[in-house]
Amino acid sequence: MRNPTPTTDGTPGPYRWRWLILVLVLVAEIMDLLDASIVNVAGPELEKSLGASSVGLQWVIGGYALTLGAGLVLGDRYGRRSMFLIGLSAFTVTSLLCALAPDITSLIVFRLLQGAAGAMLLPQGLGLLRENFSGTELTKVFGIFGPVLGLGGIIGPVLGGFLIEGDFFGLGWRSVFLVNLPIGIAALVTAARCVPKKAGDRTVSVDMGGAALVAASCALLVLPLNQGQEDGWPLWTWLCMAASALGFALFALQQRRRSAAGRQPLVTPGLLRKPAFAVGLGGIALFFAGLVGTQLVLTLYLQIGRHFTAGEAGLGNLPLAVGTAIGGAVSGAFLADRIGRKVLQTGPLVQLAGAVLLWFELDGLTADSFSVADIAPSIAVSGIGAGMVIAALFSFVLAAVDGDEIGSASGVLSAVQSIGGSIGVAVLGSVFFAGVRTGDFTGGFHRALIVQACLLTAFLALTFLLPRQGRPDDEQHGVTADAPEATRHAPV
Repeated sequence: MRNPTPTTDGTPGPYRWRWLILVLVLVAEIMDLLDASIVNVAGPELEKSLGASSVGLQWVIGGYALTLGAGLVLGDRYGRRSMFLIGLSAFTVTSLLCALAPDITSLIVFRLLQGAAGAMLLPQGLGLLRENFSGTELTKVFGIFGPVLGLGGIIGPVLGGFLIEGDFFGLGWRSVFLVNLPIGIAALVTAARCVPKKAGDRTVSVDMGGAALVAASCALLVLPLNQGQEDGWPLWTWLCMAASALGFALFALQQRRRSAAGRQPLVTPGLLRKPAFAVGLGGIALFFAGLVGTQLVLTLYLQIGRHFTAGEAGLGNLPLAVGTAIGGAVSGAFLADRIGRKVLQTGPLVQLAGAVLLWFELDGLTADSFSVADIAPSIAVSGIGAGMVIAALFSFVLAAVDGDEIGSASGVLSAVQSIGGSIGVAVLGSVFFAGVRTGDFTGGFHRALIVQACLLTAFLALTFLLPRQGRPDDEQHGVTADAPEATRHAPV
């Protein structure tokens, strides 16, 4: 089962179970990304069950990403199959711990551990695909990978609302974590049988110093953003943010020195010298900060401001999920290859149009007449714009990456996406809760929309620094048009 299927001339062919590996990677990583947003609708339930405050809720949702920096190169050293299986096992176990949490402090700690498991799991996915696909097949795989993962994060509140509203077996909010158990166990058993063994390179040193710098810098940034609003922005919050900026600068310096000394850095320095990748990272952080933060605010507004149940709030996110799927399909099938980076510029403009429409829809609503249908058009328009970006952004950025850089690149993309979402939760959540404390729910939502508009405008400006087109399919990931056929299609 583990051997490549031989070709007619006797040379090794592509691995026969490679498409099942794609399914496994998508299932595992969607499960991880779902958990980043599935608890969005659990706020009132967590407040009732565990006494969670607004800050506690922000930590449960946003703190999840803070430990995602440590696993970026573990697959290079210990083998991607081993780290994928360990990460998947740990993620399943920590999901059970989250479901069993007796208080909000325990839940926050278990969520951080769950993020650490994701640090082992997430970066291995793209690396496994790079090891088992090559040539134009690999490009097609990346074309599937980005949009599916983007949609996976969007549908989290819809699924979470369904589980909490259904209150299956009286589990309430705990079911949003328990749902990972059967999926994780099934994926683990299948992966153990079908993912081929490939030894890691023990000469690759794990950059624990770099990982510690990233984790500390992220914590120093998210901590004051979560706590600052409640504490009145004391001096320590500003000092923490300044220390965070210094930490990231030290990380960049440490990575260059480590590479110059011939040791394996956490992030391959050559990646950041590629304009499409470096600029794309900034774009991913800005885009997902706005998207994830606004999605949280929408859910909180429906539950706290309009007294929706968890199920109703989940359905309120359905137009966003549907719009994202439509935008992704249109972008992937018709626009990305034809108009290049213009699809990344059209998407945020459509999102901004949706935000403007939502602003006026909220102004025209009254407490007695409000329903999800009243704001569904604007949310769907925003979703279409988001889908256009998600479908193209990852493929566009990954087009700049060479084959020997894919392991580092996949880990960095995953971490930046998650950390950007965590920062968005902290910033937009704080802005919204500032309005909640005065009873001005609509005003809080309006201010969150202004923050989202600023993030989208910054993202739009960054897109002009990207190349007009990604590299052609036959030039991506080390595959060139004039390469011998056997080389282009040989297993990695």
